[in-house]
Amino acid sequence: MNLTTPPAVVTAGASLLADALTRQAVEVSAVQWQPPAGDPASVAAVMADPRRVAANRQALAAMLGAEAHLVDVLPAAEALGLGPGEFLHAGPPVDWERASGPLRGALVGGMLFEGLASSPDEAERKLAAGDGVGWAPCHSRGAVGPMAGVVTPSMWVFCLRDASTGNESWCSLNEGLGKVLRYGAYDDSVIDRLHWMTDVLGPLLQHAVRAGDPVDVKAIVSQMVQMGDEGHNRNRAGTLMFLREVLPAMIDSGFPSADVAQAVRFVSGNDHFFLNLVMPACKLQTRAAAGIPGSTVVTVMARNGTDFGIQTSGTGETWFTAPANTPEGLYLGSYGPEDANPDIGDSAITESAGIGGLAMATAPAIVRFVGGSVPDALATTQRMYDITVGENPAFGIPILEFRGTPTGIDVAAVVRSGVLPQINTGMAGRVAGTGQVGAGLVTPPMACFTQALDALAAATPR
Repeated sequence: MNLTTPPAVVTAGASLLADALTRQAVEVSAVQWQPPAGDPASVAAVMADPRRVAANRQALAAMLGAEAHLVDVLPAAEALGLGPGEFLHAGPPVDWERASGPLRGALVGGMLFEGLASSPDEAERKLAAGDGVGWAPCHSRGAVGPMAGVVTPSMWVFCLRDASTGNESWCSLNEGLGKVLRYGAYDDSVIDRLHWMTDVLGPLLQHAVRAGDPVDVKAIVSQMVQMGDEGHNRNRAGTLMFLREVLPAMIDSGFPSADVAQAVRFVSGNDHFFLNLVMPACKLQTRAAAGIPGSTVVTVMARNGTDFGIQTSGTGETWFTAPANTPEGLYLGSYGPEDANPDIGDSAITESAGIGGLAMATAPAIVRFVGGSVPDALATTQRMYDITVGENPAFGIPILEFRGTPTGIDVAAVVRSGVLPQINTGMAGRVAGTGQVGAGLVTPPMACFTQALDALAAATPR
């Protein structure tokens, strides 16, 4: 056979052929392909489910139609019905024996803050014995918590409502970065800050929210995505826009001027403050898509520092778990990889809703905090479109000509392609009491998705 033009070859799978042709100066386009990660029978059953396409279309429409307004700020005892010794935490359920260092540290801090123990040693003994204390996932109450995610009855929480569904979600107030409870620290400075947030910040924010109309959190998220924030590890624009909404009422509150000034300095100096409003807004978005038979859309991704867990629309509140991976990224001070705990926190609800790591293209500056490069950030978002069921036009990405963020992670697409959702996250020290050691990038374990696919396959019509 005579070729009139130079040959061009497309290869897939193992690189042996591509490497041999490249050495002979042949143009080769290598397709990244690998067999599906899960049981082929489960893949076939789910893909053949006659409900799947319509169910995923319904799930996407529900997510896009969800609203999120901040309607109140309340103590968790009032908002969530937590009684004395009832705590919440991030991720799937976990007992004391298997709890990670940062989660243990945050639980110890919660005991000290609530006055249930007079020392860390006493707190640990009571926690190990379940003496007057118990804990459950934030998601079990419709709430979310960053990092260790520990919420105790006296802590104040943001209360968000989705008027389109009537659903509500809650999240604690953000403490800032570094040595804070959510990263597992519990020294006197941590406990003192929590008391100040309870005595001053919470009541002041409550007054400001109640003084005006509900704050449209979704609208702020939409704007901040176009201003360089991706909603997980970069919330600078969102924090300042939120402060703009509540600042006049804070000034006119009648609270002591020194308290108002301290609160304003605290919020404006904490670029992550708005994260704790983004998270419950994202929870409302994904919750709107929950409970649709046949849908393969992920509604929850969460980590407790030991296990990574997901939930899907078609399988309800069942957790599919596997050991959490450890993020890779940039470290603070003298900390290094050996100091980092495996992935932790409910903040992956942002990726579940289509922002965070899925929207890194809109926040190229994030790479200076979590690692990687600007081309990496752009390529990551482009890759996420391959494993999602649609796009969210409310969250347009300027660098992609305002294309909507990839939305609705599809379990079947993840398993078939081998492409995992990208998460950017903070890193907690593995030793209880350490606090934050860095920030980086991580993906969920594939086993969560293969387990979910098996469950979805088992639920297909026979």
